[in-house]
Amino acid sequence: MSHAGRLLVATPILGDPNFERTVVLLLAHDPGSGAFGLVLNRPSDTTVTEVAFEWSDQVAAPGVVFLGGPVDTESLIGLCRRGGPEDRFAPLVGDLGTVDLTQPVAPDEPAWPGLRLFLGSAGWAPGQLEDEIADGAWWVADAAPDDIVTANPDHLWRQVVRRLPGKLAWFAQCPLDPTAN
Repeated sequence: MSHAGRLLVATPILGDPNFERTVVLLLAHDPGSGAFGLVLNRPSDTTVTEVAFEWSDQVAAPGVVFLGGPVDTESLIGLCRRGGPEDRFAPLVGDLGTVDLTQPVAPDEPAWPGLRLFLGSAGWAPGQLEDEIADGAWWVADAAPDDIVTANPDHLWRQVVRRLPGKLAWFAQCPLDPTAN
């Protein structure tokens, strides 16, 4: 079963510092081909102006580049909702897609809805993600419309965990270091 368009929420047992308390939007997932996604809640200290000046007026707040994951960290990916010029939009999941960042922004170009720029991505080989989910390293959750452009990315992990069913929601109160509880 494909989880494309859904969120991966890192569980406390994941044990990988690259993904500690992350929320990953899966943009592509096929058990036979692997999975590809972007970490939504890792804003960097780098402003969009520093990396892609021409896009600085187009991006959603807070106007910084996000760290999309530990894979291919030199690649810049623009994720947004459909709404800009169709010839520059590549749909991925629902109304989400990538925008071609290599073409210059026209002076009268309308803002791309919810545009965020990500350096790097997250990827899994065939069967790897399924094994990690089965081992309890990830919870799979439905994405809410505001998750992608949340005004407070540092709190996204807790917000998504609070929406999980049953006792899983309790983990939202877990301190970063459970031994400090």
